[in-house]
Amino acid sequence: MMTSPDTEFISILGAAGTSVAPSHVSARSLPEAIPILGLSDVVIFPGAVAPLLVETGSSIKLIDEAVAGDRLMGVVLQRRPEVADPVPEDLYGVGCVTRLAKMVKFPDNTARVLVEGLWRIRMTEYTTFTPYLRAKFELLRDLKEETIEVTAMMRNAQSQFQEIVKLSPALSEQVKIAALNTEDPGHFADLIAANLNLSLEDRQALLETASVKERLVKLLPMLNREHEVLNLSSKIQTDVATSIAKTQRDFFLREQLRAIQRELGESEANAGEIKMLREKIEQTPLPAEAKKVATQELERLQQMPTAAAEYTVSRNYLDWILALPWEKETEDKLDLTAAAKILNDQHFGLMKVKDRLLEFLAVIKRKKAIKGPILCLVGPPGVGKTSLGRSVADALGRKFARISLGGMRDEAEIRGHRRTYVGALPGRIIQTLRRVESRNPVMMLDELDKVGSDFRGDPAAALLEVLDPAQNNTFTDHYLDLPFDLSRVLFITTANWLEPIHPALRDRLEVIELPSYTESEKLQIAKRYLVPRQLEEHGLTRQDVTLPDASLRRLIQDYTREAGVRQLEREIAALARKAVRKIVNNNGQVKPLRLEPEALKKHLGHARFISETAEKIAEYGIATGLAWTPVGGEVLFVEVTRMPGKGNLLLTGSLGDVMKESAQTAVSYLRSQAKALKVDFADYGKFDIHIHVPAGATPKDGPSAGVVIVAALGSLLTQRRVRSDTAMTGEISLRGRVMRVGGVKEKILAAVRFGVKHIILPAQNKSDWLEVPVEARKKLKAHFVQHIAQVLRLALEAK
Repeated sequence: MMTSPDTEFISILGAAGTSVAPSHVSARSLPEAIPILGLSDVVIFPGAVAPLLVETGSSIKLIDEAVAGDRLMGVVLQRRPEVADPVPEDLYGVGCVTRLAKMVKFPDNTARVLVEGLWRIRMTEYTTFTPYLRAKFELLRDLKEETIEVTAMMRNAQSQFQEIVKLSPALSEQVKIAALNTEDPGHFADLIAANLNLSLEDRQALLETASVKERLVKLLPMLNREHEVLNLSSKIQTDVATSIAKTQRDFFLREQLRAIQRELGESEANAGEIKMLREKIEQTPLPAEAKKVATQELERLQQMPTAAAEYTVSRNYLDWILALPWEKETEDKLDLTAAAKILNDQHFGLMKVKDRLLEFLAVIKRKKAIKGPILCLVGPPGVGKTSLGRSVADALGRKFARISLGGMRDEAEIRGHRRTYVGALPGRIIQTLRRVESRNPVMMLDELDKVGSDFRGDPAAALLEVLDPAQNNTFTDHYLDLPFDLSRVLFITTANWLEPIHPALRDRLEVIELPSYTESEKLQIAKRYLVPRQLEEHGLTRQDVTLPDASLRRLIQDYTREAGVRQLEREIAALARKAVRKIVNNNGQVKPLRLEPEALKKHLGHARFISETAEKIAEYGIATGLAWTPVGGEVLFVEVTRMPGKGNLLLTGSLGDVMKESAQTAVSYLRSQAKALKVDFADYGKFDIHIHVPAGATPKDGPSAGVVIVAALGSLLTQRRVRSDTAMTGEISLRGRVMRVGGVKEKILAAVRFGVKHIILPAQNKSDWLEVPVEARKKLKAHFVQHIAQVLRLALEAK
């Protein structure tokens, strides 16, 4: 239940009425039991008229039967307002008998009713519970005392209420008249309780008080409190109105004072600040358009009162314009030999990236004005993409800035907010340029593939202009609303893989792939960079701790299996901590510590990875495949078996749609070429084939598993084992062709880590093989194939 917002107390008998009920309803005519309606947010007193909104089905039925009968019902406040169909435990024990005066039904199955309060009642027994409550009751008649004390309390209450009526515009004239003409103390107390701004608990307490004297005793403190609250509200209202009037008066006086000062040639309050800004505009090298906008904004600022909110917005805008490096840049170091030395000293390998940067430097040396390229370094985690940015800045002699794009979802992070918003700022690009104070820094946009999008926009779309050399010379930030030249910035972006990057954005990038490190590369990186860095960070020197090459190699083989070197550095850090603890425990009196390979088990525990040549395949229907992941290459196995059935193909192992289609293509090809390949499919309809790829919790997809699925199927159906030292990758077609796949370099390096000796690749991927480090190629023999028949011939052992 709920009430209308304007519940109004109306004297039942008019201006000269008393507290008795209407003459046409007497207490003697009341039935033994009446229907009970629960109220969620209103307490109805005897003598009050209140509109109610009825919503629930059971309450509508109660109203309908009351209208059809004697129109009498009890209304009781609920203890829990949220209960739609209350039970006796949800209701207070005291309520009010009411007469239903009017009812109007609405199309949405609700009804509005007008009820008149008659008598207080206390429920003695609930006799009916469905479809609505019905209860027996007893009347609670007013316990009156004709004493001087009661008369005094009533007059005091009348006086206070009249003051409240004057201060509260919410109380109507009818209530005021009714209060003046009510002489019965009990009726007067109910009138005040119904119209005073009281809590439901206070109103219920007054309703439950049968003694008129006690009711007045409870009511007087409530009247005092309401009177004080209304007095304070009135004072606050007056103070606010006075403050507004004073602000307007001060504004006009300031304007008059400013006009007088202009006539007298005297300076204004902010004249010094205006003068300083004007000198800055004159001295700062600004493009013509920026200078024009800054001058106009300064004129607006000069006419603005310093107390105005817009003054600060305009002042901040001018600060941003004047603080940006419109013409300020660092001079490039054009010594190619020195640049090459810096790159080689700080990073091992990565020859492609280094060559590209040195080419860029050579062109700058030849032709001064050149737009910066947009490089994208793609590779697994831990191969040095992010740290390479700082090395590039050192080599070029430029300032370095890094912006992490991971998790960015708001376009305004790139383009900024418009100045109409409170607390608006430029985007991260402009903020970074202001911080580095140069218009030609090396700016690294890290984790480009982790950019998201939502209702606030797509940051990748905003980056289209930033990362386009043909457009970024007029990049316009929403806050500045001025074109800024980004063409001199050398942008370097990083990503683990290209697939999530927006195609239009990918088209603007010059992609350089960084492959996984080989074992010897990791060894050199550990010796040159990781070990010295960790020793320094832990307060050690090479005299304190020595890690021989054999220990580092064991660390790489047995405790890490990754594309980069992050886990390797963590393991080196763990050894450094062990050494520090040992030195501290012995008060520094320890001989130089040499960590031999045999000591690794003691300090780091058992080896996490077993160094083996390759898993021995001892059964039919198992083949070794190669997969690419954003964190590097992986080796996976495909298992095939068959069992009695109806010729169904079962695929398990969290396979994606493309991989499932590759499996179906492999089966279809082998069935179509059964005779030529000497595969027995005569009883195909009597058996089901089950293809499973282990590590079922890891989703797998892509077409490159087609070759390994064919090999596993061929092994099962010809009863010839797949060679244990052979891994393969390649997409297949229904015509039996083996087609090009991606991620070949990472897959080959994974095969080397796994100990494979032979690798089967599509003939179209021969160029990728040549880009693999020589060290890895020496450990593998590559077989390039164009047809599935070649795959089966190379992969399957002879009978």
